[in-house]
Amino acid sequence: MSAPAGPTDAARSGLRVVVTGKGGVGKTTLVATLARLLARDGRRVLAVDADAQLNLAAALGIPRAEAEQLVPLSHDADYVNEKTGARPGEGWGLMFRLNPDVDDVVDRFGRRAPDGVRLLAMGTLAAAGAGCLCPENTLLAETIRAIGLRQGEAIVMDTQAGVEHFGRAIARGFGHAVVVTDPTYSGVRVALAATELATQLGIPNVHLVVNRTRDRADRERVEGGLGGPLERLYASVTWLPDDDLVRAAEPAVDALFEPPDDPFLAGVRGLRDALLESADVRSPGVPVEVLG
Repeated sequence: MSAPAGPTDAARSGLRVVVTGKGGVGKTTLVATLARLLARDGRRVLAVDADAQLNLAAALGIPRAEAEQLVPLSHDADYVNEKTGARPGEGWGLMFRLNPDVDDVVDRFGRRAPDGVRLLAMGTLAAAGAGCLCPENTLLAETIRAIGLRQGEAIVMDTQAGVEHFGRAIARGFGHAVVVTDPTYSGVRVALAATELATQLGIPNVHLVVNRTRDRADRERVEGGLGGPLERLYASVTWLPDDDLVRAAEPAVDALFEPPDDPFLAGVRGLRDALLESADVRSPGVPVEVLG
């Protein structure tokens, strides 16, 4: 296995991160916090919401009234038709373009969020990796594939709960998968399935984030469920605390940036550093200790 590369190596081709895990484990909060941290570092950041719930806008700090008016790209029938030649819900028995030109998608549909983050609300990329041949999934998969990154740019994508969406359409082009869990049995089981899928699909760096960690018993439960030691399985391991401020601030993450010593923010900062230091091949992980 290769040794980790430095941040400049990781930044040279841009940073592509897909975040997955069970519903309710804190994926959206993590994505919003990570996106804003990267933007505060001076990077151009595109946060992609591929979850049907579309909660990322509010988490990023976009005013709720504006966030509630967002229409996901997959539901924009006119745009889907313009790019693929068919409307959402069509496709079976129809001919439509499998390689639509989506160079304008960020300019047309990106929304400004705090700290200069751009938000692209895509909606569900349901079963696209499992062979669903329909115009909206073709458009979403091509959008993910086509967005080019330059030095100092990053894409962080929030996904729907579970692993059903997590196929080749998403995996193609992503250098990092962040698998999020909490110390519950169901959370760990979904994390195990997501880890196996990400590895099978060839994502070079698979990172683990364990949210709402309280004590050693929580650590042992996760390590046992995932067949640890975790540092041999993941490019990095981040233990995030059970942070009252995260609950109080919901849905937006703005308040996390006010106290400089917030333990959750410190943990996400450690994940950011691990992402930037990871090489293009999976390397032994470095645990990030943030138990607060």
